[in-house]
Amino acid sequence: MYTESFVDVVVIGGGINGTGIAADAAGRGLCVLLCEQNDLASATSSASSKLIHGGLRYLEDYNFSLVKESLQEREILLKTAPHLVRPMRFVVPYNQLRRSFWLIRIGLFIYDLFGYGRFFKRSKMIFLKPKDSSNPLKHSIRKGFIYSDATVDDARLVITNALRLARAGGVVASYTRCVSAIRMKDHWQIQLHNQLNQQTYTIKCKALINAGGPFMSEILNQVLKIQSLYRVKLIKGSHIIVPKLHHRAEAYVLQHKDGRIVFVIPYLKQFTLIGTTEIVYQGSPSKAKITTDEINYLCEVVSDYFHHSLKPDQIIDSWSGVRALVDDQTTSISGNTREYKLEINVNEQGQLPLINVLGGKLTTYRALAEKAVNMLYPFFPRMGREWTSTCALPGGDFGAQDTTLFLETLAQDFAWLPTQLALRYAQNYGTLTYQVLKDAKQLDDLGYHFGHGLYEKEVVYLIEKEWARHIDDILWRRTKLGLLLQSHEKHELEKWLDVYFHLHFQKAI
Repeated sequence: MYTESFVDVVVIGGGINGTGIAADAAGRGLCVLLCEQNDLASATSSASSKLIHGGLRYLEDYNFSLVKESLQEREILLKTAPHLVRPMRFVVPYNQLRRSFWLIRIGLFIYDLFGYGRFFKRSKMIFLKPKDSSNPLKHSIRKGFIYSDATVDDARLVITNALRLARAGGVVASYTRCVSAIRMKDHWQIQLHNQLNQQTYTIKCKALINAGGPFMSEILNQVLKIQSLYRVKLIKGSHIIVPKLHHRAEAYVLQHKDGRIVFVIPYLKQFTLIGTTEIVYQGSPSKAKITTDEINYLCEVVSDYFHHSLKPDQIIDSWSGVRALVDDQTTSISGNTREYKLEINVNEQGQLPLINVLGGKLTTYRALAEKAVNMLYPFFPRMGREWTSTCALPGGDFGAQDTTLFLETLAQDFAWLPTQLALRYAQNYGTLTYQVLKDAKQLDDLGYHFGHGLYEKEVVYLIEKEWARHIDDILWRRTKLGLLLQSHEKHELEKWLDVYFHLHFQKAI
C-alpha cells in the first residue's frame, strides 16, 4: 500500500539503473517512489554475464573514458558490496588470427593503468602447458594473457539497492505498472496499477525519471507521450549454462573470428556460464529467447578453443536479455557505443523535470545514478550531496579486506549451520544473514526444507523484506537455486507459497 499521495520523485523501472537512482535520491533526503511492472531485476538486469568489468574490448574503439570510469566503479563496488562482487582472473588464449600480440599487450597495459588498485592483480603473459591435465584448452594453444576483473550476482545487486532505497524511507512498488503520467500545472500526476491486487493509485510528484531500460521507448510513446532526442537500438544478448567444463578458478575470454569475444565463466561451483551473443532485436523485450543460431554460435566458439567440443545437448539452461543502446548509427553492433546518456526535459516554466536514462551497463550504474540525481539540484536545492561512493550497500558493511574475518565470525555465531549453507548466506546476504536467521538457534528453527538449502525461514524473509511474490522471484533472482531444485521440490514450494499468500495476502501485497 502507498501511504504518500505526493512524493518528490517517481522512478519508473526496477532494474539496476532505476533502483540505483531511486536509492541515491532517497539517501539525499528526497521522498522517492520506485515502480516496476514486474519483479525487481526481472529483465536485463538479471540476464547479464554477471561481470563487473571495464570492458577490455572497448579500448579498440578508443573508448577510454568509459573503460576508465568502469574500472573506477569496479573498485568502489568491491568496497561497498564485497559480499556480491568478487575478483576473478581471466585468461585470454592467444590466437594470432584474431588480434595481434602487441595489441592485446598494450590494451592490458592501459587496462592495468586505469584499474590499478589493491584488490586486483596486474595482467601478464602466460605460457600454457599442453600436458597440464587441468588445462582445458587445445594443445595447439601455447600462450596467452591473464588479467583481473570481477564477477557479481547481478539480480542481488539490484535487490540490495532496493533495500538501500527502503532504508532511506523510499517506497518500492514492484508488480506496479505506470499506466499514465501527465504534467499538470505544478506537478506530475502519475497513475499506477498494482498487478497483484488489481488496484489503481494516483501519485503526484515534482520530478519523474524514466529508467525503463529496453522499455524506455515504450514508456515514452505510450505512457508519457513525449519524444526523446535520441534513438535507441535494442540488442539481445544470450547466455547458456552447461555442466562445469573445467576445474580451474579462472574464466576464459575467447576471441571469435567476427571480432567479438565470448566469456566462459565458472558459475555456482557446479556449472559454466557462456556468453554473450549480440544481435539486433525487434519485439517485446520480455519475450526474448535464445535461438538455435545463437546456441550454435556459442558452442562453435567454445569448441574452437577447448579440448572437448561443446554440444547443444549439454545445455542445462539459458537466458536472453535485451538492452537499449544509444543508437550512434554504426553498422557494427560491437562498435556501437556503450556509453550512457541522461536527457532532461522540462515544462515551459523550466519545472517538472523528466529525466530519460538511455544505455548504461551494470558496472557503471552507481556513477550513472549519481549524475542523474545531480541533475535534480536546480529543482530540489536543499537535497543532500553525493554519498554512494563511500557508503556500503546493505549487507556489505564488513569491508572487502575483512571478508575472511566476516566468514569466520559467521561460522562461529551459527556453528550449527552446514558450511555450504553458511557460505551461500554470506555471499547472498552478507551481514543481512543475521536478519535472515533472526531468532534461529538450530537447524530445525529454519522450518520446512524445500531442498538444496532452501528453508522456510529464508523464503519468509524474501517475501517480507525483499518483495518476492512468485516462485521465480525466489529461485532465480533472490537466489540461484532454480538451477538445483528438482521439479517435485519446486512444486512443493509453489504449494507452500499458495498457502502463505492466501493467509497473508494483504500483508504481503
